[in-house]
Amino acid sequence: MGASLLRLHFHDCFVQVYIMGCDGSILLDATPTIDSEKTALPNNNSARGFEVIDMIKAEVDKACGGKPVVSCADILAVAARDSVVALGGPSWEVQLGRRDSTSASRTTANNDIPSPFMDLPALKSSFQKQGLNERDLVALSGGHTIGFSQCQFFRNRIFNETADNIDAEFARERRASCFAGSGDANLGSLDGSPARFDGSYFKNLVEKKGLLHSDQALFAGGSTDSVVKGYGSNNGRSFWFDFASSMVKMGNIKPLTGNLGQIRVNCRKVNA
Repeated sequence: MGASLLRLHFHDCFVQVYIMGCDGSILLDATPTIDSEKTALPNNNSARGFEVIDMIKAEVDKACGGKPVVSCADILAVAARDSVVALGGPSWEVQLGRRDSTSASRTTANNDIPSPFMDLPALKSSFQKQGLNERDLVALSGGHTIGFSQCQFFRNRIFNETADNIDAEFARERRASCFAGSGDANLGSLDGSPARFDGSYFKNLVEKKGLLHSDQALFAGGSTDSVVKGYGSNNGRSFWFDFASSMVKMGNIKPLTGNLGQIRVNCRKVNA
């Protein structure tokens, strides 16, 4: 579940509901007054790990004397860090004190979460909107060194993109499980070692073996090529350092603090 928990934190922070970012809004179920982000296009039948967060929340509350002391937003942030560490990646100090939102926005999720079909200018714009720069974009995209993607998100790339942007043998291999007219939910690994946090994602990009169009856009003759090359060398040490730094930066996207928001008893619903 490591890649999924990392993705939940990312998708939570990128959705600024009423100007707030890392606020646990992605965890809220739909109600007559909550427009759940779980059914937004980037999340629907794709985002997962909600029940794992529920289990962590129950254990944390138990450790805190049965009271809701730690927010669901903070649990997402810590779970993302610990997932990366468990899969062999870097650690970082997670700043705590976020509080949980009382609202969600499917429309904002649709608009703000980067699409796997984006080119480099669109990706840069999406990250700049969140106060993240070009290096943050490349570092955080390196989270795709773990996990999988559904066929529906890379089908067009392996069938329709030209040889100057995708390795022919790589495309042929992916077509064995992602078909032209079926298999939307079939999975392809985002890099060759999907359960190990390493620098192979960037080496793949240099070889034109990025699974998603948005992955390969980072190494396609644009301004991020040099950063990708750097991260793919020196055993990924610079990537590890920058990824940890960018995760702290992302985790600070306009959180609710102080008396704003609440600390939810149940991560899936607003307190009564």
